[in-house]
Amino acid sequence: MSLSLIAKSIKASPTLKLNEKFSILKEKGEPVIHLGGGEPKSKIPMDAILSTVAHVNTGEVRYAPADGIPALKQAIIKYTREYYERTVSPEHVIASGGAKQAIMVALQAILNPQEEVIFPVPYWVSYPDMARLVGAIPVPAPAEDGTFYPRLQDIESRVGSYTKAVIINSPNNPSGAMYSEEFIADIVQFCEKRDIWLIMDDIYHRLIFDGKKLINCYKYAKKLDENSKIIVVNGVSKQYAMTGFRIGWAIGNKKIIDAMSNIQGHQTSGPSVLLQKAAVGALNGIQSGVESLRVTLENNRNVMVDLLRSFEGVKVHKPDGTFYCFADFSAYEKNSNKLSEFLIDKVQVLTVPGKEFGMDGHLRLSYCGTIKDIQEGIERMKWALDPNSPNELYIGDRKLVRDWS
Repeated sequence: MSLSLIAKSIKASPTLKLNEKFSILKEKGEPVIHLGGGEPKSKIPMDAILSTVAHVNTGEVRYAPADGIPALKQAIIKYTREYYERTVSPEHVIASGGAKQAIMVALQAILNPQEEVIFPVPYWVSYPDMARLVGAIPVPAPAEDGTFYPRLQDIESRVGSYTKAVIINSPNNPSGAMYSEEFIADIVQFCEKRDIWLIMDDIYHRLIFDGKKLINCYKYAKKLDENSKIIVVNGVSKQYAMTGFRIGWAIGNKKIIDAMSNIQGHQTSGPSVLLQKAAVGALNGIQSGVESLRVTLENNRNVMVDLLRSFEGVKVHKPDGTFYCFADFSAYEKNSNKLSEFLIDKVQVLTVPGKEFGMDGHLRLSYCGTIKDIQEGIERMKWALDPNSPNELYIGDRKLVRDWS
């Protein structure tokens, strides 16, 4: 069968593939623990449910505008004013089928084949393939000092004549690192000076810990007119635990939003009006659920980090936000794909290989599940990897025997 060059260059999303594997094992009744997931376990806001039901009851569920319904745009404008201290008009806003689609149509609107997009390492797994989908070149930028915190020099050294855009995701998936205010200020001013698009993937920006404050990229921009090349992306999936609703958005200048809307109109049209109504309910409703989730995640993070730090051979940085911990297991196995497969096969703990995020030897572990899952999952991993572990482990009534060294 003949496939396009793009089709041949794209592989399945590793996180979605793992979710599928988890579901299959769970359906078989296996005692599998998912430490790779990106879905908070809290309930979605009641305001989101009520808003959806109210619209269903009208009996009028129709097509939505390609760029989003007016009510959602107004809710996003209100959100932008509150959290970014910036007032925008509806023409500056597009609502999409998740933050992922917002980023995708942004890349389609600004990148030509063979142009380059730069992003720090570690990076969200989809960035490289999203660039390839438009024929562009992904350029990962690891920090020279080996940390999760990039410096301007790390980005600047990779900028060339084909560089068209930079993507910044802070707090970062997978590391949980929240980039410094100095770095955000530097990258905003650098991109303005070099006339490079800057996509701020802020999907986790309210899920931050240890008293840290939101960092507002607009604060450091000198160009806030229609020539601004900043695109801010956000959504309801993480902070409101509304992953299945697939509603995200982007804020940008009128010209780029118009182009993104045209592209989205031909791809998918506007997101479902019901799901947009749910997002309106979440954004305009009671916000206490976000803080409750944030506090729960901070506590879960502390438990996971303490357990990992008691694990000889594991190096772990304490995440500043998100619900991910990116731990270095290279003392046990440098090939993270091999290590991840070993853990699911031997002790039925699902993790995400660090290679998919640009750093082999690491595993992404999620702490958005229960404390019980975190404790038992790390205990199983420790038993499987630590040569000083006892020979036997019980998972429920099932006895596992260590038959490997």
